Amino acid sequence: MLAINNLTATRDNWGLEVLGKYLAIDYGARRVGLATADTEARLASPFMTIAPHELVATIKREGPFEAVIVGLPRSLDGTNTPQTLAVKRFCDDVLWRKLHIDVVYQDEAATSSVAEERLKESGKPYEKGDIDAVAASIILQDYLDAL
Repeated sequence: MLAINNLTATRDNWGLEVLGKYLAIDYGARRVGLATADTEARLASPFMTIAPHELVATIKREGPFEAVIVGLPRSLDGTNTPQTLAVKRFCDDVLWRKLHIDVVYQDEAATSSVAEERLKESGKPYEKGDIDAVAASIILQDYLDAL
């Protein structure tokens, strides 16, 4: 990690300096979809799908992040659901208490169905976990587009 004018710089897979990265999380009880984007290009990409118990180690290994965006599920009328509360509890228990990360919540309405549709349209084989990573990239791109 490098310090450039008080900004934290990391290196990408090709060894190039990246001044910051965003991480998006599509949290589920069985799988967690992750997506990333750098602060310069602001183009979200699916990153990986992991088991929930792998998240802390993955964030520590892949970070630091400029911001962590978490998809927030809600009902169609915008009210909280049991999954909304589970995501908020996860953010409080894991991201805040263990990693001291303040998260940004982003509406995740219909992201999984849009992600699955995109994967079907690609014509390539995919697994359920791929849907979660693509959904995370949609959550992140929605966040980036609103900046």
